[in-house]
Amino acid sequence: MDWQLVVVGIVIGFVIGLTGMGGGALMTPVLVLFFGVEPLAAVSSDLVASLVMKPVAGAVHYRRRTVELRLVRLLCYGSVPAAFCSAFTLRHLTDPVSVQSVIRTALGVALLLAVITMLARGIIDQHRPEPGTLAPRPVPTVLVGVLGGVVVGLTSVGSGSLIIVSLSLLYPGLAVARLVGTDLVQAIPLVGSAALGHLLFGDVHFDLTASILVGALPAVFFGARLSSTARFGMIRPVLLIVLVASGLALLGASNVVLWVVAASTVLSVTSWLVGRGRSTARQRRQAGAALEDGPHAHLRED
Repeated sequence: MDWQLVVVGIVIGFVIGLTGMGGGALMTPVLVLFFGVEPLAAVSSDLVASLVMKPVAGAVHYRRRTVELRLVRLLCYGSVPAAFCSAFTLRHLTDPVSVQSVIRTALGVALLLAVITMLARGIIDQHRPEPGTLAPRPVPTVLVGVLGGVVVGLTSVGSGSLIIVSLSLLYPGLAVARLVGTDLVQAIPLVGSAALGHLLFGDVHFDLTASILVGALPAVFFGARLSSTARFGMIRPVLLIVLVASGLALLGASNVVLWVVAASTVLSVTSWLVGRGRSTARQRRQAGAALEDGPHAHLRED
């Protein structure tokens, strides 16, 4: 048992429960960049840990009937075989150095894609239409599953970011709760297939997995509980900065580039938060002025 990994599991598990962000985008780069774990071992161990955590959240949504089982089925037609085949392909790369290099590069690209999808999801949610009748689109949905399966099988990233944004684009009328519930439930067989592939063909370190789960499982629960009663507007912007820096570091960017990108991201996020705060304050002033000028203003004056 590595108690440093237990602590990391607590922190990342809490963030996952608080924000709903997938663990692969956080835990895998931490294992590679800070603990010196080989990329294949990091991906394999993180997938096995995710396989234990995913059903907990999925079961909650299933009991609340916020899952579109038709979409789950279509996604699994593509994602389950694609995830398993990705692990199988990695195993049959003859040069071990090439395997680690491929995974490291794929992980860096996947993290940057996760950043883009997080930003896209924020824009999509702001312009989401009223929920309507769902008409499944079989071919595009299966293709989304294939894409998600390949990315998750190679990097463990994507089940909670890439697929959910793709579903938002395919089904803009799908209510947010059903969108999240569908994504969580389809992630169970997806991660299960990827984990099985890595158990057979990858490099799972069960000591890593156990240490992660000891800290992450209770932290996920408490983070999810807290997320329903508290506001943590700064969490997601900070995660964006971490993901951008991690993705660039995995792709071999220099320290100067990392500092420039991090500083630019911090300034952009700060500017956005300040502008949002001013907009909120202006709306409150306007609402107060409208109340004072309302039809019962004379009663307040008396």
